[in-house]
Amino acid sequence: MSDRLPGFSTLAVHAGAQPDPTTGARATPIYQTTSFVFNDADHAASLFGLQAFGNIYTRIGNPTNAVLEERVAALEGGTAALAVASGHAAQVVVLQQLMQPGDEFIAARKLYGGSINQFTHAFKSFGWNVVWADPDDIASFERAVTPRTKAIFIESIANPAGSITDIEAISTVARKAGVPLIVDNTLASPYLIRPIDHGADIVVHSLTKFLGGHGNSLGGIIVDAGTFDWSTGGKYPMLSEPRPEYHGIRLQETFGNFAFAIACRVLGLRDLGPALSPFNAFMILTGIETLPLRMQKQCDNAKAIAEFLAGHPAVASVSYAGLASDKYNQLARKYAPRGAGAVFTFSLKGGYDAGVSLVSKLQLFSHLANVGDTRSLVIHPASTTHSQLDDAAKVKSGAGPDVVRLSIGIEDKEDLIADLEQALGA
Repeated sequence: MSDRLPGFSTLAVHAGAQPDPTTGARATPIYQTTSFVFNDADHAASLFGLQAFGNIYTRIGNPTNAVLEERVAALEGGTAALAVASGHAAQVVVLQQLMQPGDEFIAARKLYGGSINQFTHAFKSFGWNVVWADPDDIASFERAVTPRTKAIFIESIANPAGSITDIEAISTVARKAGVPLIVDNTLASPYLIRPIDHGADIVVHSLTKFLGGHGNSLGGIIVDAGTFDWSTGGKYPMLSEPRPEYHGIRLQETFGNFAFAIACRVLGLRDLGPALSPFNAFMILTGIETLPLRMQKQCDNAKAIAEFLAGHPAVASVSYAGLASDKYNQLARKYAPRGAGAVFTFSLKGGYDAGVSLVSKLQLFSHLANVGDTRSLVIHPASTTHSQLDDAAKVKSGAGPDVVRLSIGIEDKEDLIADLEQALGA
């Protein structure tokens, strides 16, 4: 296979991993240790000075986590990756490398409610300001650009509505503005969409969701596409200017097309500290091995269930890009030909009360705040994940009062449809 590039399913099983050189263990071991022994004083000094790669302390890096990082980077087509404790942690670490107090970033209005809350409120304490744009109106991103703009942030498939974002069009805006495009690829996973192929410079995931896939481990990851020149215009001093904590090293100059991943590790993870547990890395690695099988089954199930709901008299509308009638169907065909994802929403004719009632009547669907599990999940966003937003903002984000979100699992679709049918009928 030396002349052949491995396929996606092969990478999902093998990328980054080798049999353990000491024991011969085929599964990647859990290196459950805080720290690592140095060969000698010179070796220790070279590691701390970024003159050699190796393990120092699990807050900064760990061999189990390193396999996970290499695997996800390979699946996404990036140059390097950094695993962290959660998807939210990934967003903090990414923006810390790009933003100074008073700077702005543009974000698509259709986002996971937790991200909207983080961007609107938590980031204010850092002096980072979010400017909202409409992913259905590309010109709104252009209008939002100012001299203070340092990044654009979007989701490839938006949570909760499952709408598809035109990554290439927004990438063009980012290029013109001279800022990186950050894409949260959590709902798509690289099996459906590889944002780097469409112009993304940085990809983030909540590993908790489809990559891990079993609802048992929190994690996040940052993937460096290696496509952005951080030295241009002096806009990103964390990467382009000498770093006093590392004897004046310029990260862009020293590390080239994986400088951003290095910055996230040695400036972000080192000092902010949201380290991923090696045990969680092991669990997520195991989940990734079956990602192609799970994701395809979940997409096939989701389409069948969306078609059922679209014909049900209690349902006012269904938002699923896999339906031929959906406004995002053409974008789904372009960006996600294998399937439009497994998360979508539908609206009930009975409004808010009907949505709250439905989730209590479902028996096979689990009512909880997560997506991407092997199990099918349901939630009423207006009363939970998006409850901090006012009514107008809920509607703009795709989480109106009558909306129910489903995350479809790998069960038999007939059983899932039967559960929805009895709950809607009740």
